Amino acid sequence: MHRPELCSNGVREHLAAIAAVLSVAALGCDETKSPSSPSRSGAAVAAVRIVFAGSTTRRADLPASAAACAGGVGATHIHPSWRSFEAIPLQPVPPDRYEIGFTDVPVSTRVSFRINDQNSCDENPTGAVTRNIFVNDLRVVQNTTTPGNGDEPGFAFTVAPNGTVTQ
Repeated sequence: MHRPELCSNGVREHLAAIAAVLSVAALGCDETKSPSSPSRSGAAVAAVRIVFAGSTTRRADLPASAAACAGGVGATHIHPSWRSFEAIPLQPVPPDRYEIGFTDVPVSTRVSFRINDQNSCDENPTGAVTRNIFVNDLRVVQNTTTPGNGDEPGFAFTVAPNGTVTQ
C-alpha cells in the first residue's frame, strides 16, 4: 500500500542525504587494510615473527633503583622502524616468552627495532633489551641504536622475499 504522506519532498531529501553520507562512509571503509599495518604502495613486504625470550612476570630481584624505569616501561613492547618507531605491545606467552608477528616488513631493506621490558631496567636505564631476541627463529644480536630516550640499543636485520633473515 502506497502512503503518499511518507513520500513528501522533505522525507525524500532526508533519505537522499542519509544515502549520500552512507555511500561516502562506505568508500572510507576498506577492510583489507589494518590501521596497524600501514600501506606501502607497490613495495614488496614479508612476514616476520619476533620473539623475546624473557620472563612474562616482573622479577622479584629488581633493585629499588630500577623501580622508576620499570614503571615507565609499562607493558613489554616493541618499536619497529618500518612503523615509525611507534610503541606496539608484545603478546606475552607465559611463563618465558613474548612475541609478535608483522606482515608489512619491507623486503631487502635494512630495518631496525627496539624492545623495552621492565625486567631489563637493571641492565639498561630505559629497559631496552639487548639479548634473547629471535627474528624468524634467527637469534639476533644487539647491533644498532634506535631513537628513544637518547639512542637506545636495538637490533637491525634484512628480510628476503622468502622470509630468510640476515643480520
